[in-house]
Amino acid sequence: MTALGTAVSDKLRAATSIAHENAERSAFVEALLSGSLDADAYGRLAGQLFFVYRALEEVGDTLADDPVAGGFHDERLRRLPSLSTDLATLGVDVESLPPLAATRGYVEAIRASAADPVRYVAHHYTRYLGDLSGGQIVAHRLREHYRLGDDALSFYRFAGIDKLKRYKDAYRDRLDALRIDDSAVQRLTVEAVRAFEFNSALFGELT
Repeated sequence: MTALGTAVSDKLRAATSIAHENAERSAFVEALLSGSLDADAYGRLAGQLFFVYRALEEVGDTLADDPVAGGFHDERLRRLPSLSTDLATLGVDVESLPPLAATRGYVEAIRASAADPVRYVAHHYTRYLGDLSGGQIVAHRLREHYRLGDDALSFYRFAGIDKLKRYKDAYRDRLDALRIDDSAVQRLTVEAVRAFEFNSALFGELT
């Protein structure tokens, strides 16, 4: 096994840059963040994310003691309880909400990653680091354009994490400290690209 230093986070960022940009520039995201839609549109997105985070956190719990994925398991990141509260405020009944085809594919990929913790880390990275970064901008725009209150946006608040930048820097340090070989790094970056592509597909179905 080889310690790859900063190469892991650098390779992840470089490998996912195009897929990440494509997801951010999807028609649904641009319309939502520009104020062209309505609060119900965000409710539809949040409803689909419920299925994603349920899978992500259930698999994460099974890998809490794994030597690769376990280092990223952090209760302060858990989003499902706050997302459930937000959905209730938004009037979205998850029990009667069918997952979209893209959501089903995304969830399947996350659950399959339980057999390969490196791939799970890719999904963890794309979702949680995104929530800690761009997610904060999303929350601001939703408040601004749709007058959504904190009771509908608790998903974007991370209780127990005072300094988001410091936490993100430490997260990248954990990535860089992973002792994984080149083959594992390849699986990590490929799966991270797939994760962004699943998000793009999900946004496409919501358009």
